[in-house]
Amino acid sequence: MSDRVLVSSGFRRKMRVKEILRTATQAWSPAPQHPARLALGTAAQQLDASFNTSSALEIFEVDFADTSLDMKLRGTLPTSNRFHSLIWVAFDPEGLSGRLIGGSESGSVTVFSPDAILGAGEDAVIGQSHKHTGPVRALDYNRFQSNLVASGASDSEIYIWDLNNFSNPMTPGTKAQPAEDVSVVAWNSQVQHILASANPSGKAIVWDLRKNEPIIKISDHSNRMHCSGMLWHPDVATQLVLASEDDRLPVIQMWDLRFATSPLKVLESHTRGILSISWSQADPELLLSSGKDNRILCWNPNTGEVIYELPTANQWCFDVQWCPRNPALLSAASFDGRISVYSVMGGRLQQHDPFGTGQTLPPLQVPQPSVETTIVPPLKKPPKWVRRPVGASFAFGGKLVTFENPSVAPQQQQPIARQVQVSQVTTETEFLQRSAELQAALQSGSFTSFCHDKIRSAPSDAEQDIWRFLTVQTFTSTHNYNSTCDLNPAAQKQSSVAQLYLYQALLVGNFEGAVDLCLNDGRYAEAILLSISGGEELLKKTQQHYLQRQTNMVTQNWCDIVQSCELDNWKEALAALLTYANPEEFAPLCDTLGSRLQAGGTEKRCLQACLCFICSGNIERLVECWTSQRDCSSPLALEDLVEKVMVLRKSIERLRNGEVCVQSSALTERLVQYSSILASQGSLTSALRYLPDCPDQVHTLIHIYICFAPSQPFAQSGSLGAPMGFMSGPSMSGPSVPPSSPPGPMMPAPPAPGFLSPTSLPGGPVPLFPVAAPGGAYLPLGAGYPQGGPGAPGAKSFSGAGVPPPPTGTCRRLEEPLNTLPENYTPPAPITAPVMGFPAEAPVPQDRIQVPPGAPQEPSKQSLQQLPAEHVGQKEIPAEHMILKTTFSSLVQRCQLAAADPQTKRKLDDASKRLESLYDKLRDQALSPSILGGLHEISRCVSARNYQQGLEVHTQVVSSSNFSEISAFMPVLKVLMTIANKLAV
Repeated sequence: MSDRVLVSSGFRRKMRVKEILRTATQAWSPAPQHPARLALGTAAQQLDASFNTSSALEIFEVDFADTSLDMKLRGTLPTSNRFHSLIWVAFDPEGLSGRLIGGSESGSVTVFSPDAILGAGEDAVIGQSHKHTGPVRALDYNRFQSNLVASGASDSEIYIWDLNNFSNPMTPGTKAQPAEDVSVVAWNSQVQHILASANPSGKAIVWDLRKNEPIIKISDHSNRMHCSGMLWHPDVATQLVLASEDDRLPVIQMWDLRFATSPLKVLESHTRGILSISWSQADPELLLSSGKDNRILCWNPNTGEVIYELPTANQWCFDVQWCPRNPALLSAASFDGRISVYSVMGGRLQQHDPFGTGQTLPPLQVPQPSVETTIVPPLKKPPKWVRRPVGASFAFGGKLVTFENPSVAPQQQQPIARQVQVSQVTTETEFLQRSAELQAALQSGSFTSFCHDKIRSAPSDAEQDIWRFLTVQTFTSTHNYNSTCDLNPAAQKQSSVAQLYLYQALLVGNFEGAVDLCLNDGRYAEAILLSISGGEELLKKTQQHYLQRQTNMVTQNWCDIVQSCELDNWKEALAALLTYANPEEFAPLCDTLGSRLQAGGTEKRCLQACLCFICSGNIERLVECWTSQRDCSSPLALEDLVEKVMVLRKSIERLRNGEVCVQSSALTERLVQYSSILASQGSLTSALRYLPDCPDQVHTLIHIYICFAPSQPFAQSGSLGAPMGFMSGPSMSGPSVPPSSPPGPMMPAPPAPGFLSPTSLPGGPVPLFPVAAPGGAYLPLGAGYPQGGPGAPGAKSFSGAGVPPPPTGTCRRLEEPLNTLPENYTPPAPITAPVMGFPAEAPVPQDRIQVPPGAPQEPSKQSLQQLPAEHVGQKEIPAEHMILKTTFSSLVQRCQLAAADPQTKRKLDDASKRLESLYDKLRDQALSPSILGGLHEISRCVSARNYQQGLEVHTQVVSSSNFSEISAFMPVLKVLMTIANKLAV
């Protein structure tokens, strides 16, 4: 902070910072001078208690390093006359301390050298004139030409002095008649040739020095204005104020010369006549006045409000002046023989000097006198010199909010409009571009082309292998499968001709020829993968060929092989699993192999482990393994991980034909971080899509997002681009929802048919991948990998849970039949596995379904016991609110009849279930009257088919309500009205 300190309301402040016992007229040193000094000339027509008649001109230094109230006397000069007026101007041909000009009781105008007084020189008087015939009560200098000084005395005398030629003054024009004293003269602050004078009768004259004549006269019609002060507005050239010393009219009148028939404004708060006024040059909204009611007031002349009152003794202050150098300081001269320096800011002024010299200003130490401290409230508004001319602040979503106080033209009377600029700050351009490409691929389903682009731009061979494995998982392309899993590229030397033939065979769709090339070259892994795309016949032929060469493998214990094989031969082990492992064993065996590789601890082994986890579809282990060797704190590194996770997730969803929810704290942390970066770059909608189902970490972000973008759909349930664990919006903290209650809009969507939700089995959540059944058997995936690994012809679907958690070093074989299930286990609906050449949504023809040898048959539905239905009684919805259920349910039905695309139908089904949370709150009467009123207004809009108005009412309710009270149903109402508006139902 500078020495301009803003005071907190209610603090005790010692407002008087300096004081000297003098009965004197005062003048502050010009603003550029440091340190600040105060010149005091013995006041005319005043005596102290000693009846001393001597006079002097003294200069005091206001030393704020001194904690006492005393001011240091730096120079003194005895004078022959006492002073009615005293000014200190910056004019100095030698560029030193300026000039002091005093008007005396004898009519003389004297020019002093402050430097001579400070140096105790004998030539302190530079010039003196006795042109005036009476006491010189008024002095002022020109702000544009500091060598020009105006003086006023009795008999309407006004002279203009040039300090360069002091002996020959000029007059502004013919003397005003009738002749009377001139109590004040004032130069215009904006126009250098305009001068004003006033006399005690209340009349003011404005002079044009170019014409040497008066141009306008103003006076109060009450004839009670005894003018004691006059000042021009610091910024507005046509405005001035007049102060009245008359106790019958203790006011300050503000005049505008454009409407000079009557005062523009009258400031009334003094109870007795006003003796002195001073207008701050640093802030035109600060006008000081002192009166015979012992008060010193600070006004805002624009509003006429008293914004400050200084604590003073019970004495009249006949002169108050702002300090030019430090705008927070002012001095007051009182008839009790005291010159006091006050601070309107209070507190302590720090050791800074922001006022023009660049030199250090000693700190202002607030003294500690023995008198009781006065409690004085601060200024009601910060003064202009402490207001920020410009400001900037970062807001949520990468927004930068800036403002500035534009300069006001001097003649402009009306307040100008101030604008706040809100701009978007983007610092991660490449990150946003890659995120947009990922989002486009997720929404369009073009995963293979996305993977191919990643392969082409991969910075290393290991990165290429990752994306090649992910390409296989997408099941949408075949021509690059030859390079997807090159499990042993260094095992055989291949000629360029053979490679060319292989590419040609793939391009024309000759998978059989491509498989033969791979078999002849000993590349069995590629042969097996390519045979998958060539159909069941080619796969069986390739397996038999491989079996002939590897006859010993069919009798091996795969768990033992995976746990005991040399890690350098991991590729051959993975190829064997892809060929011979049963579907229910494949995922855990891949995880076991991946765990062994990850335990190697090197970056190379961890990358190999990642390939195994991709094959098993274990997203949690993939994230754990990838982050163990890679720093994902930077945006681009985090983007690398999210791209791989999202593509793998989508491939699994296509395989299972349902949503995938991963229970992984490591992934949750990364997705929250990813969403935060997107939000900080302004991509709020994209950030919302990636938020995981983690209420503790995302509640605040969701709430802020609703405030910033209330018109955005809260979530896209079941959309292709929805991230894992976030179906229709993140779940919020709050009471748990009973299993029988429909999920609200802030809870995950119901699981897709055939996929077990975490709470669908007794005993709590289950992992994403298959878990061990009683007796050691692994339950197969709901739409698990068919025999031969991902991409093989679809085996017949099994009902069951997902894949087990990561292996811990042991692997249990399938020893019991799959129909050994818990008695109270309710199977989900079977899922049809996608098969190459058929869309995932279409049922697989029976002739393309192959049951792996030795795999148990699907248990019949009659053999599975159903859980008894639980009937829970519900309260009735109050009659006055039944219209809400009727209206919203009818709207859902109309939309369902009109909807054509499956995605919209899924949204409507989900909306119908989520509206139950609203009906439950209506039954429990748990909604406030304001929310109920808003819901009824929305209902009326829906009944009138005015969905746009309904959305506006929805926004008002959301912005004015408790978020936790409405979060369960308001987002789904918005989605419902948006769909209805689109369908025009």
